[in-house]
Amino acid sequence: MTGWTLAAVVAAAAGTLAAGAYAGRGARSTSDFLVASRGIGPGWNAAAIAGEYLSAASFLGVAGLVAKYGADALWYPIGFTAGYLALLLFVAAPLRRSGAYTVPDFAEFRLASPLARRVSMLVVVGVCVLYLVPQLQGAGLTLDILLGLPPWIGVVTIGLLVIVNVVGGGMRSVTFAQAATYWLKLTAIAVPALALSALFLTGSHDLGEPLPPHVQTATTVDVGRTVSVEITDPAGVRIDRMPATAGTTTVDEGSTITLDAGAQTPVVSGVPQTGQGWAASGGGLGGDHPLYQVLSLMVATFLGAIGLPHVLVRFYTNPDGRAARRTALNVIAALSVFYLFPTVLGALARIWTPQILTTGDADAAVLLLPDAAFGGVWGTLFGALVAAGASAAFLATSSGLLVSIAGVMSTDLLPAGVRSFRISAVIGGLVPIGLALGAGSLELSRSVGLVFAVSAATFCPLLLLGIWWRGLTATGAVAGLVVGGATSIAAVALGTGDLLAGWPGVVVDYPAAVTVPLTFAVMIGVSRMTRATIPPRVAAVFAAMHVPERLGLGVERTP
Repeated sequence: MTGWTLAAVVAAAAGTLAAGAYAGRGARSTSDFLVASRGIGPGWNAAAIAGEYLSAASFLGVAGLVAKYGADALWYPIGFTAGYLALLLFVAAPLRRSGAYTVPDFAEFRLASPLARRVSMLVVVGVCVLYLVPQLQGAGLTLDILLGLPPWIGVVTIGLLVIVNVVGGGMRSVTFAQAATYWLKLTAIAVPALALSALFLTGSHDLGEPLPPHVQTATTVDVGRTVSVEITDPAGVRIDRMPATAGTTTVDEGSTITLDAGAQTPVVSGVPQTGQGWAASGGGLGGDHPLYQVLSLMVATFLGAIGLPHVLVRFYTNPDGRAARRTALNVIAALSVFYLFPTVLGALARIWTPQILTTGDADAAVLLLPDAAFGGVWGTLFGALVAAGASAAFLATSSGLLVSIAGVMSTDLLPAGVRSFRISAVIGGLVPIGLALGAGSLELSRSVGLVFAVSAATFCPLLLLGIWWRGLTATGAVAGLVVGGATSIAAVALGTGDLLAGWPGVVVDYPAAVTVPLTFAVMIGVSRMTRATIPPRVAAVFAAMHVPERLGLGVERTP
């Protein structure tokens, strides 16, 4: 299997780079590198957005969360998709008419404040770096599982390939590559999902059993970190060659759990233990206060999509506001189709790869399923296809994020130009590689969900209030960005360390329900106290954002 998998990974990477090189061969101007000279149509742009948006969290993480938590994990793909409805209704067209190249451009255009621009630039870099780290870690996980390579090789290899792709042609280059990778990822996730569904329907499997799932073949599980597991039936279960006992057991890092064929799988504590519990809703995502978890998750994913810098910059590449709206509508359709398949794979993972529930590291479910279910030639071919899709996911999303980092750094910290963009891309790519090598790991969708929470608490209020409320002032916007960014980053830091329990622990794990209203309140409150500083040109700014282009009031700026 390793040979086919390696060939698929290399082909996906080479194809992505070749597509980017072909599209970027004519990139010369700063406009080409930043927004592809605003010449991308809605169909192609929608495929490119979907290609970069469907990250490692979507390709691998959603299936893993569905396998672990069941019905409540479905809020992740729902939220990831529903956010584009808000983009379509409230942001896409006015943002495009602003004529901005980056989110900091928009902040300065709307608020006439260099300070607001600089603070926005820092937030863009922070959000994109936080988003890049789990993509690179996912690449390391994938190559480790499929090829047996040390995780650092995947991190460094994908990181360097992304830098090469972005330096070569900027936005023009990555647009073509990302559009192509959407169709590759859709094929790579849909074909195995449909084949496994057919296998499931022709068998006698039951996902709603009143017992934990059981392994079909003898299985060995290596425990990468200390976990607490629940063992319902210890028959055929051994921990470090010693027979297990029923009840709650702590398994130390480095231990080995051996399961005989037909043995019930030990399930990590804090997740549904039985098939019936897994199929029921209302249990949340592990831990206490499930209702708050789900509500906060919806706030983060729905509103976070509005403020993701690498998504927003895509709407600047459309020719006009109407094309931007059509792009957002097409993206909703593209994502809705895609997310059907990771959901199916997550459910079927409980049948063919239930051992992932033993450690809780369920991101590997999509990678392990083809060989576990089919074996032989078909397992090898489906596994290679999945590997190609996963590689495309890392490259496409990481390229979009790096374009956003390089765009704001080259226009705000260095003299504008292609050379500055390329220097910024190299710097902006090397830093996340270092962080990914040194940082601990979370489940991909969980870590990306925290990034969405940061975005929801910073750029979402800035854009919604900036576009639709004339009373927003530069002081209010900066105060909100600082408060929202600081509280969100603090929550991310505390949450990754598992330092808090009870309500404080739940809030730092799912901060958006607290931080987003807080940011809106700060922006509105401070703006009302500083209303005398509202720029006199605000009426003209609103006309440019909201009046149709055919009336000639829109703005087209050059970097």
